[in-house]
Amino acid sequence: MMKRNQLILGNKTLKDITDDICQPVETLPGKGWVAMFLSAKTLLLFYIFVMGMIVANGMGLLGVNHPNGWGTMIITFVFWIGIGHAGTLISAILFLFRQKWRTSVARTAEAMTVFAVMTAGLFPLLHTGRPWLDFWLFPYPNQRGPLWVNFRSPLLWDVFAVSTYATVSMVFWYIGLVPDFATLKDRAKNKIRKTVYGVLSLGWRGTARNWSHYEMVYLILAGLSTPLVLSVHTIVSFDFAVAGLPGWHTTIFPPYFVAGAIFSGFAMVVTLMTLVRIGFPQFKDYITLDHMEVMNKIIMTTGLMVGYAYASEFFVAWYSGNPYERYVFMNRAGLPGTSGDYAWSYWIMVTCNVILPQVFWSKWARRNIAVMFVISIFVNIGMWFERFVITITSLHNDFLPSNWGNYAWSFWDGALLFGSFGMFLTLFLLYLRVFPAISIAEIKPMLPVGRDDNKGGH
Repeated sequence: MMKRNQLILGNKTLKDITDDICQPVETLPGKGWVAMFLSAKTLLLFYIFVMGMIVANGMGLLGVNHPNGWGTMIITFVFWIGIGHAGTLISAILFLFRQKWRTSVARTAEAMTVFAVMTAGLFPLLHTGRPWLDFWLFPYPNQRGPLWVNFRSPLLWDVFAVSTYATVSMVFWYIGLVPDFATLKDRAKNKIRKTVYGVLSLGWRGTARNWSHYEMVYLILAGLSTPLVLSVHTIVSFDFAVAGLPGWHTTIFPPYFVAGAIFSGFAMVVTLMTLVRIGFPQFKDYITLDHMEVMNKIIMTTGLMVGYAYASEFFVAWYSGNPYERYVFMNRAGLPGTSGDYAWSYWIMVTCNVILPQVFWSKWARRNIAVMFVISIFVNIGMWFERFVITITSLHNDFLPSNWGNYAWSFWDGALLFGSFGMFLTLFLLYLRVFPAISIAEIKPMLPVGRDDNKGGH
């Protein structure tokens, strides 16, 4: 039998683990973190300015036109929802399957989920054009007479699915933090910190009763989160799949979207974990190359699944005998007899999502930090273009040639996309300074059996 590598390196004791994980929270930030935070905050302020301009001047600032009624706001919304998938998958599904390697990356992946969903939630609200009336999206008893939301619309299903996913993900993340908040409270030397972490720890005492209740609640939340991982992006795919537009109404969309979401989510986890390893060198003993390699294998596998979905779409369009369906897919790829206006975006998508991740067949590439960092960024570029291709190429050439028109991309489209990273990274960097980035309670049981805590020997 092959011996599995240790999940914790450096011959750590229990005290070493607590000290290492608490250090970023208890010490002043270094220059690297400050520089990254100031950059992210500047981008966030730019994002707030851009959103203010769009609210003040209307959706006309963006490239939305006829027939491209859906633009980069919906594309970026689906992109961020997809990124939020990996966190709950790592925490919930891998927890239920007792995958021990998840313990080092689960906490940060959960945080990434929460921040990605928060970032995503702003886009459909802005896209309505009148965000001050967005409370009309929610069905509740009101004084507007018979004016109710359309319960048969997948856009309303999105409201329920995403809000439920965000709520369960935040509760799941918070419950996992409770024992570590108690540890930070006990170590706090400042009265304010002690009070704040004391409140957050909900009176945790570490008794057998506390642990029994904690494990039961964590297991229930993991069970609730698991179907949500599959359902949320399935329902997001229904925004497209239940429409009658060529290139959208296909039954492969739900599994295709879920695989793509896991693909982009794991790519973002690899990107962030690489930065965490660089910013906090002591975490290299907990987030090891073995952890990164497993995630790279998942990226490679889901990349193949997404590539299979792309090929299936072409096959189904050809086999259906539907001329409109055929034209849309031939047009996407820029094949002869079509305008191919957006073929460049299709081939960017295929290159980033299908071709580049195949380097992970090589063990050297899977364990090379520079390679995995670059590939993970390209994967998310490709996944944004996937949503761009699905949305724009189907809308700009529909049934009537007299109704065709290209998307009028503007500066504000790009500003919204890049600005959203400012919000996401600002929240993520604050999290690294305020909360323990690795679960102390979950990582300690990963030490080899027989470890003497006083001497650090076996």
